Amino acid sequence: MKRIGVIGGGQLAWMMASAAQELGIELVVQTPHSDDVAVSLAAETVLADVADVAATAKLATKCDVITFENEFVDLDGLGKLAATGDACFLPPLSALAPLLDKYTQRCYLRDLGLPVPKFALLEQAELPPGFEFPVVVKARRNGYDGQGTFIIKDKSALESLYHRYPDTPFLVEEFVNFDRELAVIAARGVNGDVVTYPILETQQENQVCRRVFTIEDLPAATIDTCNSIASKLLTSLGAVGIFGIELFATADGKVSVNEIAPRTHNSGHLTIEACATSQFSQLIRAVAGLPLGSTELTCGAAVMVNLLGYEDSQSDYLSHRQQISAIPNAYVHWYGKQSRIGRKLGHVTILVGADATLDRQDYRIQAAALARQVETIWYT
Repeated sequence: MKRIGVIGGGQLAWMMASAAQELGIELVVQTPHSDDVAVSLAAETVLADVADVAATAKLATKCDVITFENEFVDLDGLGKLAATGDACFLPPLSALAPLLDKYTQRCYLRDLGLPVPKFALLEQAELPPGFEFPVVVKARRNGYDGQGTFIIKDKSALESLYHRYPDTPFLVEEFVNFDRELAVIAARGVNGDVVTYPILETQQENQVCRRVFTIEDLPAATIDTCNSIASKLLTSLGAVGIFGIELFATADGKVSVNEIAPRTHNSGHLTIEACATSQFSQLIRAVAGLPLGSTELTCGAAVMVNLLGYEDSQSDYLSHRQQISAIPNAYVHWYGKQSRIGRKLGHVTILVGADATLDRQDYRIQAAALARQVETIWYT
């Protein structure tokens, strides 16, 4: 396979392009702006909105297979294009269909026998029977990075939300009193093989991921449950590609699925430096029909910190980045975006125990201290 098309041209496609180059494969991206970050590494660009099906038809003439950076696509339109035989999509559109609408996704997971929080459609400014505050309300489509997700604590907050977004379809979920938020990055190849990466812990603030840690103390039963969920889901979908699966883990050891992303995922960024095969290389391998790579950690532990915008600015924050880069075993990835409050401008991964000087029980303590050091530099 010579060329892979990507619908989307943001930082995920940018990191895909670097991985593709290492495998001797070119990327062609469909993205609306010539200054989108993936354009600089793409072999060719189709400048158009990601939901522009006519543009995707043009993209299909320039590549062997098309994959996705995000879920903001016109699935019905792509289905008509695929039916002509002029475009091949991986993951297949049939694997995306149950997942793009979060209510449909919840129903699919439930019917598959996977553990999910109690959920229902929200069709009026009142809780459905069987729900109590606090609850989580989610937009059914196009939510990301905390947008479209709301923790609602009382009836007045629910009424305010419902009337603020009268045309937005919502679902409501029970609030899970979790002990940890986990993520598993899983890939499935064209031959049906499924591989999973080490389970990760994500830490969110205001429904936005701030930092991600590898875990040294996760019970074997929890690891098995997470991996079983991933394998069952990807096999059921007939997926080819890589998926990010967000999970809740409670103090009593129960695990439930929060959300599914049918693409590379923010929680998996640390795999670039911390694992034998990055999530981006794994995606390229999967859709190109290559053997899947090893997912083993190549260090004792790792932490990833998102560098979020805290102001509206055109600064490149070079001084901040230089200070962070000076931390031993730190790898800064800068996306080259203009800063907006809450926007992901880059990330930094720090490897812990790379020189085998720490005991395993000290890994998390050191990783947490390094995350604090990065955030002190970044937000000062």
